Amino acid sequence: MTVAAASAPELSGTQAAILAAYAELIEEVGTDDVSFRLIALRAGVGERTVFRHYPTRVDLLLATSSWIERTIFTRQESESIFDVPIAIREAIEAYDRRPELAHVVAETAMRGVNGSEPAPQRAHFEEMLKREAPSLDEQQQREIVAALSHLDSSATWVTMRREFGMSGRDIADAATWAAEAILDPIRDLGDRGA
Repeated sequence: MTVAAASAPELSGTQAAILAAYAELIEEVGTDDVSFRLIALRAGVGERTVFRHYPTRVDLLLATSSWIERTIFTRQESESIFDVPIAIREAIEAYDRRPELAHVVAETAMRGVNGSEPAPQRAHFEEMLKREAPSLDEQQQREIVAALSHLDSSATWVTMRREFGMSGRDIADAATWAAEAILDPIRDLGDRGA
């Protein structure tokens, strides 16, 4: 099961068509120049139907951002906390393949307005960490989960790309290296209790 699929809200076929059409148009022309009329044409619905489901541009953008994260940037759950660096690399590579969509997800998530969890992997990271490194105290677990959650985000991809001019490959290398550096000191903690 993918992480996103587990928390996906139910959408009607019409809603999904509207959000998919808007995502396509974002990749083609960006977010600013897309009218509701154009979205309706692309989705094969009437313009009023778009307004009925998403009364404002903000409503539409937030719903689309959440849909993109759930359907385009999905991933398999890691089975071990020590597999997270691999998942982070895959996520960064996915963001790099679809940069316009990654920007939309990152910017709405950073503003805390897209309705999605700011750290969607958090609960899963906490669960794996408690199971695999049970001797860590609460503070240590919180620090590791916070750091991994930050690395595992489109916001990290945007920041490294915009602020540091890094390529997708360099971002993936840096984020994976950082995740490994966070996890290396605790690799043998799980064995101590066995």
